[in-house]
Amino acid sequence: MKRVVRGFSLVEVLLALAVGLVLILGASQILVSARLTHASQQAAMVLQDDARFVLSKITQDIRQAGMLGCLAVAAIDNAPAAFDRPISWEAAGSAKSLTLVTANVGDGVGKPDWTVLSDCKEAARAYAGTPPVAEPGQLRFGIRQLTYTYESGQLKISTPGAPARAVLMDNVRAFDVSFGMATTSASTVVVRYDSHPADESLIRSVRIFMTLQDPAGRVKDQTYSVVAALRNRLG
Repeated sequence: MKRVVRGFSLVEVLLALAVGLVLILGASQILVSARLTHASQQAAMVLQDDARFVLSKITQDIRQAGMLGCLAVAAIDNAPAAFDRPISWEAAGSAKSLTLVTANVGDGVGKPDWTVLSDCKEAARAYAGTPPVAEPGQLRFGIRQLTYTYESGQLKISTPGAPARAVLMDNVRAFDVSFGMATTSASTVVVRYDSHPADESLIRSVRIFMTLQDPAGRVKDQTYSVVAALRNRLG
């Protein structure tokens, strides 16, 4: 009696191998795609967190720009020239700088560049460096001059006490500022935006556009924008 020989033909084996290879390649492609998607999402989140940190700091300083105490600049004795220009924007070549004279609030990092002692009625005086002890009835206001500079793909910050520009953020593709302008010094209504205002006293708000790039190229360049109003010019 002949024994029946069981097994697979060469064609069946090759077909099974081909189907298995297709399945493995498909699963590998799905895994690679999932990993790339996760990496791009993580990169986008990092850029978003960096943008949120920097823009929240700048907008806080913009809102407090020109807050030099409880009296007008004209009433402050020994006021430095910087008090008359609480916000300014300069572009020289590829470098752009936003300078703010603002209240020393928030994290309180660093010593104020000036201190204003005032009775909030009729007398106020500005002091550079260490001020005297406040007298009864006086309030003290810390003032800082902060300059945000964009150059060579970096956003940097400096002060008169620390003129060397410290890097605040890398991988900045673009940084642009425009200013919401009023028609008269008595108006608080923004009627237009100007990138190079001729009269800085008419500035009522600041609009910032910032583009960040992922150095690894895992995600497209991300552009963020924010508008901050100068509170002392809206009341």
